[in-house]
Amino acid sequence: MRLCPRTAISIAFAMLLAFPAAASAQTFSADQRHQIENIIKDYLTNHPEVMQDVMAAMDKKQQEADAEKVSATIKANNATLFNSPHQVVLGNPQGNVTMVEFFDYNCAFCKRALPDMLSLLKTDPNLKFVLKEFPVLGEGSVAAAHVAVAARMQDSTGKRYMQFHQKLLGGRGPADMARALAVAKEVGFDMPRIEKDMNSGEVKTTIDEDMKLADELGVSGTPSYVVGDELVVGAVGLDELKQKIAALRKP
Repeated sequence: MRLCPRTAISIAFAMLLAFPAAASAQTFSADQRHQIENIIKDYLTNHPEVMQDVMAAMDKKQQEADAEKVSATIKANNATLFNSPHQVVLGNPQGNVTMVEFFDYNCAFCKRALPDMLSLLKTDPNLKFVLKEFPVLGEGSVAAAHVAVAARMQDSTGKRYMQFHQKLLGGRGPADMARALAVAKEVGFDMPRIEKDMNSGEVKTTIDEDMKLADELGVSGTPSYVVGDELVVGAVGLDELKQKIAALRKP
């Protein structure tokens, strides 16, 4: 029995979708399988756009599956992600939208995204902005994160912490222990307390919690944002962040 190209393509994709059953049943003879293979090869060679369409469809399906997984993870970790007692909260603590940022003090893209956060906080009085430590760029980043958490422990209002955060993230050169301590001193923190707290259980708990959240969400780089039930990766820019926030406020 000879198979037309369209029929062969249809059969082949059906076999791919139900490969175990097709393989075990051995529905087609060796001659028929040979025909299918040759027809598919010739068809795809002459119509490569078909594979492009297939790959695009597969990518879209994978993206949808990834988004569903992230949404479920965000829902399962809602309290820790948005309302942890260990996190930094900037803006309006009772804001009607919460944006979470995972960052590293040595991340060049986080530095680039800093003005976006500052603009959002300045122009949006109903935004709650949460910072999560994600020190993945070496020992200097880890040390800077320890100092930063100790600074947060000393400043319940977040005002001096914000000065510290801007100077350390927005400054030139790599962030490490010495630089983070120098910035903390410059903005007026109690340095003996900083040096004591930076090795405390609270600091370890905070960083461990943030790293675990990032791992469960599949955060692969910084900055990464959580807005609603969506993970936004990269320094996407102020306009896109505003669009994400506006979408959550739509009735």
